[in-house]
Amino acid sequence: MATIEECRAALEKLSDNMRGAEGEVRAAAALDRSVSCHVTDLDVTFVGRMTDGRVVVDATHPGPPRVRGQIRLAMAGDDLVALVDGELNFATAWGRGRVRLEASLLDLFRLRKLL
Repeated sequence: MATIEECRAALEKLSDNMRGAEGEVRAAAALDRSVSCHVTDLDVTFVGRMTDGRVVVDATHPGPPRVRGQIRLAMAGDDLVALVDGELNFATAWGRGRVRLEASLLDLFRLRKLL
C-alpha cells in the first residue's frame, strides 16, 4: 500500500508532468479549478488547485473531502502512484471502477486530453 508521502510525491510528479505538457494537453492543464484527491485506502484527502498548468496541493486532511472541489478524484494510493508512473491506464482504471473522476461536463471534455 502506498504511503501518504508516496501519494503526495505522485501528485507533485503529475503537476510537473502537466507543466511540461505542450499543445492541446497544455491547454487542458491550464484550467483554474479547485481539486480534491481522496486516497480511499488511506482515507486521506489532498486538497488544492489546478492553476497555471499545474496542481498545487494546499492541504491534506483525514477522511473524504470536506468541501466539494470542482474536480474530484478518488482512488487507492497504489493506483494513484501507478497512474502517474504510466503503469496504469486511466481509461481502463476508470472503466473498472478503480478510479472515480467527477467534474462538470465541460471540464471532463477538457480533462480527457490530459488522460
